[in-house]
This record gives sequence, structure tokens and C-alpha cells, in this order.
Amino acid sequence: MTGSSDYTPPPIWTWEKESGGRFASINRPIAGPTHEKELPVGRHPLQLYSLATPNGQKVAILLEELLALGHTGAEYDAWLIRIGEGDQFGSGFVKVNPNSKIPALLDRSGPSPVRVFESGAILLYLAEKFGAFLPKDAGARAEALSWLFWQMGSAPYLGGGFGHFYAYAPEKIRYAIDRFTMETKRLLDVIDRRLAESEYLAGSEYSIADIAAFPWYGGLAKGWLYNAGEFLQVQEYKNVLRWADAILERPAVQRGRKVNRTSGELSDQLHERHDAGDFETRTQDKLTAG
Repeated sequence: MTGSSDYTPPPIWTWEKESGGRFASINRPIAGPTHEKELPVGRHPLQLYSLATPNGQKVAILLEELLALGHTGAEYDAWLIRIGEGDQFGSGFVKVNPNSKIPALLDRSGPSPVRVFESGAILLYLAEKFGAFLPKDAGARAEALSWLFWQMGSAPYLGGGFGHFYAYAPEKIRYAIDRFTMETKRLLDVIDRRLAESEYLAGSEYSIADIAAFPWYGGLAKGWLYNAGEFLQVQEYKNVLRWADAILERPAVQRGRKVNRTSGELSDQLHERHDAGDFETRTQDKLTAG
């Protein structure tokens, strides 16, 4: 099925709620809350409201990395936001992120709570707050920030473009799939060429640029995203695979990927994280045993 070619856009677009597709029930052309619901607040300085999508994984990974370095101020409560059920449209969530997207962070460590939304902004905020995972050398810092924003700018092509039309759209439209597959492979080639000359994206140091890019490009290279490994021929990107494997060996990354996860192996799902010990006692395999 290649999709209809006889569609002509009307003079004025109107919203047809029955648009189909995996996310049709939550997509809408207006912002703001749909219902009243306050967000829960735990005992730690940082409150994370998220889901383990590629964007959601970034912040949990960074928080676990900060804790592994001994930054006790990075202790956090991670609350599950079920985007398929519309939790992101609750009034409390919209106060933290008016864009109604995960992840969202509330920093309660100071005299007044500070909200931070958009995953790249959260990574930069935390890296600057704790002085970690962002190079201090001006050139390396600029490189890290360039790759961080490169990832943020490219994510819509991967998720909203390639992922949507390849995996989620109600009909397979060849033009759309070809268009976004071409761009996705070009982006994979961009990062592969960079990693051919550098251990990490910013140079020799692991940074927030790698933490941002790993769930997306590492996920593509490992075949996790959209079951598209064969389609994209990910084995061609050997430098991305080397980099992804190295990052995946980090214990903090392994922990961070489990936070707010609701799919995959039960032992890899920690729906909520409120204590470091939760990884041992509150994954779904432990909670459902017996």
C-alpha cells in the first residue's frame, strides 16, 4: 500500500479526531490541560516526571551518572507519566511543562522550585548545576553543545518522521517513508563519521552530548527503535555500534534505561524510582513474583 495520491489540501485545515495511527487518541492541535490532576512530590531535591522513551531515558541516565560520581544532591524521585493515557495533559504536568511532553523536571533544592522542560535543557541544566559531563575547555564545551543541539534538532526526523511513518502511521506512504529514511541514514552517517575520529561526540570525554544521542542513535544501531535495524542496515555504522556498546557497558546507563520503563523484560522495568535500592527490589519482576 503506497497511500493515496489524490488528496488536495483544503483552503482551511480542520481537525478530524478520528485520524488513526498509534497516537491518534492523544494528539491534538491545541495546548493546555485537559483535566485537573496535581503531580506527586517525593522527598528528594529533584522530581522527574517521565517515561522511558528515548527522550525520557536521557535524564534518568544523567541522574544515575551524577549519583555514581557522588553528587548526593542529584537524588531524585522518578514518577511515571503514561503518555498513552494522557497524563501529560494533567494540570499539574502542564504547570511544569506547558508543551505537555516528557521528560519534565522540578528542582526543589532551592528556596523556590525551578521547572525545567525539554530534555536538552534538562541535561544542560543538570550538567551546569553539578559541574559534570560538560567539558570545561572552551573548544570541547562548544563541541559538546553543538552535538547536543544537533541531536535535539534531528530527533523530530527520527521520531516524528521516520518512526511515525515507518512504524505507527495507519497506512504506509512510500514517499514519506523514503523521505525520512533517507534523512535518518544521512544522520546516522553524520554521527558515524564523527565517531570514526573521536571516542565520544565531544572528543575524549563522555558528556551530555553522548547521553542525549545514545537513546536515539544507539537505539537505532542496536535495533531497538521501531524494529528497523534490518531496514536501515544498521550494521554499516560500525563506529556508532562501537560507541553504543561502550556506553551500554556503563552501570549508570543500565540503571537509567530501566527508570519509568513500561515495556520489555519485567526485570528492566522500574516504573517509579524513589531510592537507589529500588533497582534491586521494585522492578516489575519482583513486584509481580508470586
